[in-house]
Parts: sequence; C-alpha cells; structure tokens
Amino acid sequence: MPNQISKDSSKSALLIIDMQVGLFDAPQPPYQREQLLSNINQLIAAARLAQAPILVAMHTGPQHSAIAAGSPLWQPVPGLDLDLQQDQLFNKTRPSCFEGTSLAQQLAEQTIDRLIICGMKTQFCIDTTCRSASERGLAVVLAADAHSCPDGELLSAGQIIQHHNQTLAGAFADVQPAASIRFGTPSQPLQCGERA
Repeated sequence: MPNQISKDSSKSALLIIDMQVGLFDAPQPPYQREQLLSNINQLIAAARLAQAPILVAMHTGPQHSAIAAGSPLWQPVPGLDLDLQQDQLFNKTRPSCFEGTSLAQQLAEQTIDRLIICGMKTQFCIDTTCRSASERGLAVVLAADAHSCPDGELLSAGQIIQHHNQTLAGAFADVQPAASIRFGTPSQPLQCGERA
C-alpha cells in the first residue's frame, strides 16, 4: 500500500537516488559511503515519523545489462532502511529522475510540493534532478551530507560535493545538513533524530 500524506503532515517527500549495489560497492566507491548511508537512513526515519512518502529512483539499464531491473547490481543497497511494501520504487534511465518516468505524476497525485533529495551521484543525477525539480516549481531541499560520488579525474569527491552544494544553493535548492532537514508541518516540525 503506497504511503499517503495525512492532513497533519507536510507536503514533502524524500527522494533517494541510485542507492544501488552496483554504485555503492563499485571498484571506485562513493566518498564516505558509510556516512552517506547513515545520513540517508536518518532522513528515512524522519520521513517515516512525519508520514512523508519515500520515493526511490533506481537507475536501470536495458534487459540483460549488468543493471537491468532485478539484477544483483541493480538492487537497493542492503543497509538502506527501505520498506519495499510501502516505499515507492521507480526505474529511470536518464540523469533526471523526471525524464521518462512517472515521478511528476506521482508528486502531483500526492500533492507534494517539496522534495528532499539525497543519494548518488552528485555531479550527475543529484545535480540534474535538483535543477529539474526546481524548474517544475517544486521547493527543493538538498541534503548536503547525504549525497556522494567517487573521485573524478580533475577533482576529488569531496571537492565535487562541496562545489555542487555551493552551486545549487539558492538558485536551485535549499542546501542543509541531513540532521537539520524538517519534514513536519510548520506547527509541528519533525527533525532528523527527533521522536514524535
């Protein structure tokens, strides 16, 4: 049964991007991957307390590819605190979580106007989805310490993350540490780590 937003919760949803075995356990793993996983799980816990939907984008290759839907490398990271009975998984094939997917329709049907974004990879799917969401009129919150990537050829992963946090802040997203992100209504805010 899909998550429903109660009248007492905010119109926020958590969007987790590409937290998959093939990326997380790659030969060049994401920067500070254990902290990344911990911070995303903290966001998941806060979203559940606020009864905010949890949307999970899975990068998907063609049939018979290494990341075909259902293949071992396509699977969600085992340590991710997902509930596959209620969290909403969807496939994507492009850097934007909106292109060629039903994400915009899902958000509209659930009257979500604020998207909290985390996952991988910073300079590709995180960056593109933040910009795409902003262009669609959504309020975007980027969890500054809950997105990652491996080192690049010219910049370290830490530099790439810092650059995108600075570049996306203001024009495309409200950039905050995971522990500061609130999912609840203004009258009853819920913060990561708080208990109802």
